Amino acid sequence: MSATEPVVTYRTDGAVTHVQMNRPHYRNAQNSAMTYALDDAFTRAVNDDEVKVIVLEGAGDHFSAGHDIGTPQRDIDQSFPRRASMQWDHVGRSGADARLARESEVYLGMCRRWRDIPKPMIAKVQGACIAGGLMLAWTCDFVIASDDAHFADPVVRMGIPGVEYFAHPWVTNPRAAKELLFTGDPISAARAEALGMVNHVVPRAALHSTTTRIAHRIAAMPSFGLSLAKRAVNQAEDAQGMRLGMDAAFGLHHVAHAHNVEMGTDSLAGMDVAAIRSARPNLS
Repeated sequence: MSATEPVVTYRTDGAVTHVQMNRPHYRNAQNSAMTYALDDAFTRAVNDDEVKVIVLEGAGDHFSAGHDIGTPQRDIDQSFPRRASMQWDHVGRSGADARLARESEVYLGMCRRWRDIPKPMIAKVQGACIAGGLMLAWTCDFVIASDDAHFADPVVRMGIPGVEYFAHPWVTNPRAAKELLFTGDPISAARAEALGMVNHVVPRAALHSTTTRIAHRIAAMPSFGLSLAKRAVNQAEDAQGMRLGMDAAFGLHHVAHAHNVEMGTDSLAGMDVAAIRSARPNLS
């Protein structure tokens, strides 16, 4: 794709805004440029009183293959304005200091910031929703998936206990979370719906129309009522330990990164995109 092409697009349809990840050639892998562009788009939608519902979607065949760990536009060594946490810039730091600073901001911090958006968010998922893609979908209030969608968190293959936004036990259940992590295998949209991670599964051809219909139905409700209902449910999740559990898992996540480096590989235990894919031949 052209370097001048936006990594995120923004389109408003009445009271519904569609925020679309736009790196289809890389299965919408998330570099920091995309993360901050998403934050810009969500902020714009929150500040627009005409917008009542936000739909998050991915261009092309896939919702998102996760964090960018190897495209030509990977930008791990670049500075971006810190918005999600009061944290120093990771650039110029080294070791665990740099990694913890970056991931506290751009991964865990951003996802928590987006979970608290006071307007309903719908993830419109097709194709792959992997690792960092799960994090984006899980920050949303609704997940509507096409029947060819699949979901996976394969990072245990890197010796890491799960992605940074560790919502697994709350969006599914503890036993399903362990299966998702212990095997690294993708689960189908139908299985994800049965586990409660997905609200609706529809044919790929009906994904856009179904999502749009539900978004406009929600938009008919009063904005303040929607924001209060969302806050009430989120607070109930936090009362069940979601935030505390996520903090604990984030610490273990960084123990794993440090262990990998200490054992003489890189922070991902030498696992790149090709290695992840070859370990999972059933991933389309």
